[in-house]
Amino acid sequence: MRILGIDPGYAIMGWCVLDMKGNMFKPVDYGSITTDAGLEMPIRLQHLYSELVFIIEKYKPEEAAVEELFFTTNAKTAIKVGEARGVAMLACINGGLEVSEYTPLQIKQALVGYGRADKKQVQAMVKAILNLDEVPKPDDTADAVAAAICHGHSAGNRQIKNMRSEEHTSELQSLGRIS
Repeated sequence: MRILGIDPGYAIMGWCVLDMKGNMFKPVDYGSITTDAGLEMPIRLQHLYSELVFIIEKYKPEEAAVEELFFTTNAKTAIKVGEARGVAMLACINGGLEVSEYTPLQIKQALVGYGRADKKQVQAMVKAILNLDEVPKPDDTADAVAAAICHGHSAGNRQIKNMRSEEHTSELQSLGRIS
């Protein structure tokens, strides 16, 4: 499975593409998309969208993992990051990718085993899991890698959930409750 991980942001949007085979991950590429603070927001969003479309077309991921927002103070910043997140999700959906969303707590839990882990612990696990010489920079890129790894780790859970849903649908069909 090829996974696109995204850490949304309007100034810096981290991204990565990982291949997952069994329970092993192999980095394909990663980086960040930056926008100039002097540009109007619609132009920044257009740039983020077009760069993500290019990445999707180049690497052809099958699924995407997008980090959910967590803000407690600055509503104006949260709105702008939300707009960038929406653009990222639109690029993924338009590219035919299945999109899954993960909270920072879920990502930390998946990588470190502890939902209150700090950024350094998560970055150390990213480096270890991918057998990298150094942590991807900037932090937004490392966060995108972490989201993709989280998605890969949850693949088994999604398969079980889908099988149960299909079994339930088949059972209802056999009972004549749905067609």
